[in-house]
Amino acid sequence: MAPGDASAPARPGPGLRRGQWPVLGMTCAGCAAAVERALAGRVAGVEAASVNLAAETVTVDYDPSRAAPEDLAAAVAAAGYELVLGAGAGEGDEPAAPSRAEIEAARAREAADQRRRFLVGLLCTLPLAALSMARDFGLLGAHAAAAGPGAPGSGIGWPPGFDAHGLGFNLLLLALASPVQFYTGWPFYRGAWRSLRGGGAGMDLLVALGSTAAYAYSLAVLVAPRLGPHVYFETGAMIITLIRLGKLLESRARGRASAAIEELMELAPETAHRLGPGERTEDVPVDLVRAGDLLAVRPGERVPVDGVVVRGASVVDESMLTGESLPADKGPGDAVTGATINLQGLLTVRATAVGASTALARIVSLVREAQGSRAPIQQLADRVSAFFVPIVLAIAAGTFLAWTVAGGGLAAALIRAVAVLVIACPCALGLATPTAIMVGIGRGARAGILLRGGEALEAAHRATTLLFDKTGTLTEGVPVLTDWLAFSPGERIEGGAGDLPRVGPGAGWLLALAAAAEASSSHPIARAVVAAAHDRGIEPPPVSEASATAGVGVAAMVGGTKVEIGRREMMPGTIPPAMDAHAERLAGEGKSIVWMAVGGEPVGLLAVSERERPGAREAVAELTDLGLSVGMVTGDSPVAARAVAERLGIERVVAGVLPQDKERVVLEAQSRGERVAMVGDGINDAPALARADVGLAMGGGTDVALEASGIALLRSDLAGVPAAIRLARATMRTIRMNLFWAFFYNVALIPVAAGALHGLGALPGAIRDLHPALAAAAMTLSSLTVVGNSLRLKRIRL
Repeated sequence: MAPGDASAPARPGPGLRRGQWPVLGMTCAGCAAAVERALAGRVAGVEAASVNLAAETVTVDYDPSRAAPEDLAAAVAAAGYELVLGAGAGEGDEPAAPSRAEIEAARAREAADQRRRFLVGLLCTLPLAALSMARDFGLLGAHAAAAGPGAPGSGIGWPPGFDAHGLGFNLLLLALASPVQFYTGWPFYRGAWRSLRGGGAGMDLLVALGSTAAYAYSLAVLVAPRLGPHVYFETGAMIITLIRLGKLLESRARGRASAAIEELMELAPETAHRLGPGERTEDVPVDLVRAGDLLAVRPGERVPVDGVVVRGASVVDESMLTGESLPADKGPGDAVTGATINLQGLLTVRATAVGASTALARIVSLVREAQGSRAPIQQLADRVSAFFVPIVLAIAAGTFLAWTVAGGGLAAALIRAVAVLVIACPCALGLATPTAIMVGIGRGARAGILLRGGEALEAAHRATTLLFDKTGTLTEGVPVLTDWLAFSPGERIEGGAGDLPRVGPGAGWLLALAAAAEASSSHPIARAVVAAAHDRGIEPPPVSEASATAGVGVAAMVGGTKVEIGRREMMPGTIPPAMDAHAERLAGEGKSIVWMAVGGEPVGLLAVSERERPGAREAVAELTDLGLSVGMVTGDSPVAARAVAERLGIERVVAGVLPQDKERVVLEAQSRGERVAMVGDGINDAPALARADVGLAMGGGTDVALEASGIALLRSDLAGVPAAIRLARATMRTIRMNLFWAFFYNVALIPVAAGALHGLGALPGAIRDLHPALAAAAMTLSSLTVVGNSLRLKRIRL
């Protein structure tokens, strides 16, 4: 994307592909902008490029007929960075992403180079700083020759004629400072040059200018002593070494921030037990497993790929993918997911999805893409970063001129200008948003909440209204028999509400006859009646003939007696008033009523309803406590919808809505200024999910609903909905804290570095006249503070 855009589009446009690759060598927001400009602005066929500085990745939407991954790598290399390609990148129909080993090897090379440079800097800077401080505090003696070696007041005994402020001592400092300046500091010079060449400016330029100014002034003093008596070789060396140390620590912290993907990838087993002819078991790498292969999964092992159980029974721990703590029973015909753990029996599984098609691979891909996205709030940081460095350069130049004119001396003016340059590096500003997004999305993935990016996070955080689809979301989507009432002569009521006796008199005969008549029907209500009889051990009597009338009911001959089940209009004879009264009562509870006649006389009522999901009421209460207006959108009748809403504690109900009109309900809410989150699971929910400010798709939902949503809940537990809202709010709160710290740090300390506190004699001199080394330490601390604050998201309770 063009630099400064909020986020990449949810999906690449027609004819475009999306690829994501690691980029090495970036240190600040300016580097990220340079990479984006190198791709989106200068490579034909690249539609958009978005860099995630915290993850050190770039996501590119490009036309494969006009640009190949090698072209992207070449453009990034020309800008001075390294884009890591996988083996065979650019071949075939899809871009080949680098393997985990390739990424680790490239980053290991970069880390080793950084460590070497830091160690050289440390070994030279420690003695350099010690000698400079000893000289400044008079520990070396002004002129060792005058006092004589070892004489009182002469400080450390130096050879006769040695002058701690003379040329020989300064040459020693030069010898120690030069490796730091040009070896340890070389990456800053390289970064500064490539950022200027790319039309931008960032941290590298500020560090290079600040350290070079101190080094060049000191070198000038050696050549022309009349410029001043003091050299500042240690200043540039300490700036470079401290910042290099900070970058090493920051890189390690950022690695912890992006650990979610590594943890997910580590779930995948490396080998599988493939069954060959004669049930012979062969251990093969998972990469060689193909769809249709039979695999043996032993107790305690992870399922290697997605598949279906063909033999055996066991319980499987799916918590690592769904967050569901209770293991799931698995038997023949049940689907199993790769990376889940078989806890008990031996399973034979037929592979159905392998490689990049497995659920784990798709989750890893989604999390990686989401972590590389930007939240709209990052536009502010991007805009500030774009003109921040030129402003800092102007402030540093103004500081130098002001102190020179004020009579502070060339050296004092230079040191203050250097401090301004170093302390103003916008590293924290560039890390404020992406580190929090990375950690937040990773935390969600471990809890079975997949967020598609920073835009979804921010939209969920801003939501004021949350609308639920009813069927399959608030309810389980499968009707169950809840009540049955048998009317005998005299209108005496027998029966129960879920507590039917297994055998004997009472309403058991009613359910037995109903199940017999409904046995041949595939209607959901018929299946609910048959299932209720089966669950209670009731054996339906044989049926000699049966017929069904669509939309009305069924009629069957059971033991020579005609049994009729269906709508009220189907009932023969006179309906007792008590039946009407109880039917009205049950309908008022939101239940569907089925009437039953035996031998031409109305004798019973059956009530069917969808069972609410476990924890639905608690989830609604949590969302209300979070300040959201919770509503329900359903095609049910107002009476049935209101009954379900009352049981769940939902006050806002929109009933009688056709599937195609759910989107209209969302639009109407948005037109009233509400920010809408929509929760659904079916194909008919997809338009509303896409129209909402953020859509949340339930784990048991269709692929269409999952594609249309910004947040996918891997399990069907509604507790994931308030958890997703809490996660979004916590992440956005962390981003705001990070941005506040980054802005506050610069606003507060740039004036201090410029000498604004110089006149306050009560303050320590190191603060009144901020030394550039302390400025470098403060800049490093600000970046570590931002990263550390983001890492707190790993510990939040959802």
